[in-house]
Amino acid sequence: MTLRPWARRIAVSTVSAAALAALAVPADAATTATSTSTASTTATTAAAEDVDYDTWQKDCQAVMDQALLDLKQRIANTKPGEKQAIVFDIDNTTLETDFGFSYPQPANKPVLEVAKYAQEHGVSLFFVTARPGIIYSVTDYNLKHVGYQVSGLYVRSFVDLFKNVADYKTAQRVDIESKGYTIIANIGNSATDLSGGHAEKTYKLPDYDGQLS
Repeated sequence: MTLRPWARRIAVSTVSAAALAALAVPADAATTATSTSTASTTATTAAAEDVDYDTWQKDCQAVMDQALLDLKQRIANTKPGEKQAIVFDIDNTTLETDFGFSYPQPANKPVLEVAKYAQEHGVSLFFVTARPGIIYSVTDYNLKHVGYQVSGLYVRSFVDLFKNVADYKTAQRVDIESKGYTIIANIGNSATDLSGGHAEKTYKLPDYDGQLS
């Protein structure tokens, strides 16, 4: 099944804020990260016009297989006293936004597998999203419901809505580092998720030339 235009932007931001707020539950996220050089891994993807759910999952799995190999080695070489963190985007990265037609939205399984390995080995998980702050609680609940341990969730304030998304996301990674964390991986499906440094390695999931939000 080819991804149709009406299916592309079903991000939570398209749902009415009032409806999402009604689903909100109290959040207890603790925000918290450190600096390094950047490497990147990108999926070998199908042409945008050919994308369907199975293709997307296969492409995501290819990237996450490499990420898991790298993380196992990096975690095994944790320095004494080092606090490790991974930063994730949310839409079509940790959650199946464009393919998830219900709430809570399902986890993107290849990414959840990597996240679970990391959290089971003492790595803190941080989520940096362009979603607005009004749906913080809904997003926090969704992530936890599907199995992510949320050490920190960064959403955009009203002021952030007027900022360049890449700059906003970079600033959040700097903030995580300021709390003493080494960001060993940054995972997202857009260039704006990954640019700006402040992560040892970056892993880009497919967005098929912007078809996926």
